[in-house]
Amino acid sequence: MVKVKICGITNQEDALFCERAGANALGFIFFERSKRYIEPGDARDIIRRLSPLTVKAGVFVNHTEDEIRRISALTGITAIQLHGDEVEGFLEDSPLPLIRAYRIKDASDFSKWNYPQRLTPLFDTHSDISYGGTGIPFRHEDIPSELRSRSIIAGGISAENFEGVLKLKPMGVDLVSSLESTPGKKDFLKVQQFFTKLYQYQVQQ
Repeated sequence: MVKVKICGITNQEDALFCERAGANALGFIFFERSKRYIEPGDARDIIRRLSPLTVKAGVFVNHTEDEIRRISALTGITAIQLHGDEVEGFLEDSPLPLIRAYRIKDASDFSKWNYPQRLTPLFDTHSDISYGGTGIPFRHEDIPSELRSRSIIAGGISAENFEGVLKLKPMGVDLVSSLESTPGKKDFLKVQQFFTKLYQYQVQQ
């Protein structure tokens, strides 16, 4: 069964609702230029209220290794997501699971990188002005078949188009803007509608 990660959590109410609705993982963005930025101390307070079964991913964009280790220790995140221009091998000795974002323009991009087994690849849409959360999909079907089952797919996934993504049989999907009323604030109706449609789809398979 596909795992669902909801990113851009900025407040406790949203976090608890998304967890109850069925999210397997929540993402906390520590990139200060993001519209969905959360202070590490605020993230720590939210994470303390969450189930130990929920993955709490810290999203980092071009932070130093020391900054990532400090924020990880402060907040209690249980996974690290690298979503910037980090070089290959960056933070490879981390004791926490690593998610590495690869921003995709077209099918030729997939041959640019290695995909170490140590990392979980997350494929997102390339943007010249943003490191994610654009709400714009790329051609998800271009993901090489050998990578799909170990990858998380992001980039414009919503209640309207997730079925096509699930046919690729990824490990997980990552949603942000399609579940928001404004950047950083979840729309509870959209969240509930997504999970209702997801469960209905899974029952039919």
